Amino acid sequence: MDGHESRVADAPESVSASAPAYPADADDAVTLPASVLRRYRRFSLYNSPYPAHDHGCAIDLYPASNEGLSPVAGEVLETRTVRAPPKPYAHDEEYLILVDAGDCVARILHVEPAVEAGDSVAVGDSLGPMVRSGFFAPWVGNHVHVGFRRHDQNLRRATGSLPVVADAPVEPLAWGGTGTVVETAATYALLDSPDHPAPGEAFAGIAADDGRVLDGGFGHYAAGGALTAGAAEATDSTAVSLLGHPIGTARGRDVAWRDVDVLANGERITGLSLFAALDPEFGAKLVCPGHDFAVGDEVRVTIRDSDDPIRLG
Repeated sequence: MDGHESRVADAPESVSASAPAYPADADDAVTLPASVLRRYRRFSLYNSPYPAHDHGCAIDLYPASNEGLSPVAGEVLETRTVRAPPKPYAHDEEYLILVDAGDCVARILHVEPAVEAGDSVAVGDSLGPMVRSGFFAPWVGNHVHVGFRRHDQNLRRATGSLPVVADAPVEPLAWGGTGTVVETAATYALLDSPDHPAPGEAFAGIAADDGRVLDGGFGHYAAGGALTAGAAEATDSTAVSLLGHPIGTARGRDVAWRDVDVLANGERITGLSLFAALDPEFGAKLVCPGHDFAVGDEVRVTIRDSDDPIRLG
């Protein structure tokens, strides 16, 4: 992959340090522009139980194929094998790729490196095939995990990345909680609602009752996000509701989920997988290992308070 520009600052598509950051007292944040994000079919800042995603300090990017496309231009500093929790459905090894992106260093996971130290990569280049990681829940699709560090930070430690700003508008999708099952797997069911208003042209995501786009594993992870313009400056706590029920408290773009159960046709399920997507067939993704839903089933999702919520991290 030699021959490309080795510094993001010199490339037409780049990441950049910016302020204000998330959370409000962070020193700086890294912005991924819309031109980079649109190379992927979906993204999520919060849909993980691992601390690397706390406060939106990492982003998961989902390419349309299994090629791990680079979100940055720069020089590969290092590739290495790292430890991940052993899972029966996961690849035997996990990998870390460090790319010098000019103002910062990109930490990329879940890609088996087809590059090596000294290679130059451009935005959109394949870094290698994506792998199923022990960091994934079984309902999570293959993706490229990216975090950013300053050059003077520890580049190998799992936590400590800078907040990431996804600089692309996300269309809020109002949803009444109903839909027809159009796809199933062992751990999830996908509904045909809500519809994507501009498939392939704009990102969209399920919105809270007040129009803020929700991001993350609701409510099976402890926290998620509310993606909306101006969230960086917001510091007051605000209530967040979905389907007419309170679901959490937002501070800036971070949302601490309330203790609730998610129900599908009256039966408790693990939760909802929430993200921003270009996918033509959007629909709500029900996380429900061991379910008995079938394609064509009509589903109504409701939310209730819980004394014993499902929490996976």
